[in-house]
Formats: sequence, C-alpha cells, structure tokens
Amino acid sequence: MRKDDGEILEISGFLGTTTNNVAEYAGLLEALATAKSEGATEVEIVSDSLLLVQQMLGTYRVKHPNLVPLFRRAKSMSLHFPKFKISHTLRVGNKDADRLANAALDRPGRTPNDRWIERHRVDS
Repeated sequence: MRKDDGEILEISGFLGTTTNNVAEYAGLLEALATAKSEGATEVEIVSDSLLLVQQMLGTYRVKHPNLVPLFRRAKSMSLHFPKFKISHTLRVGNKDADRLANAALDRPGRTPNDRWIERHRVDS
C-alpha cells in the first residue's frame, strides 16, 4: 500500500492451506481494512487475479459458495471509500505481491492467520 506521503506499507500473512481465489480475496480484505485504519479516502487496487477484479466490477458472477461471503464483505468494505478503483494487471506486473506471498510462506514459526506489516519509504 502506497500512502500519499510516500510511505509504503507491505502487508503479508499466512493463511494455511486454501485456494488461490480465497487467498486473493483475503489479500483484498486485508488491504481494505488497512486502508480504512490508516484513514484513506481513496483506494486503488491492482490485482493479477482477473476473476477477483471482474467479480468486484460486477462483470462476473460469484458462483463458488466459499467466495460469496468474501465477495460480499469486500464489496461492503469498498463502499467505505468515496473513491474506489480496482484494475487487473498481468502477473509479471505484480512482482511485489509474489515476493510478499513467498516471504509469508518462508517465514519461520508462522501459523494460519498470522499477518505482518512492514513500513518503509521509497526514495524518489
């Protein structure tokens, strides 16, 4: 998450055994919760999950029963932000997400539902 003041929050966590689609929604929900707690009024989500993006945009229906409650929660949380945008990128354009996912998998002593936030600034 990149804040207006240049601070970057990297959020990662360990979910245990689950599907990619559930993990994508978990990431979206965590990003929205963190944005809200940080006082954001504008959120732009860029995801390499075409399914998640198209479901959030209303282009695809949410059919799988495991995803319905996650979708409803994400949709409800997105309404908190006066400006909410979500778009798709190819996986190659989302290397930070892969790096954070691998870090969560490699983290020693992890247990399901652990999460970590690291804050840093990027020099311009």
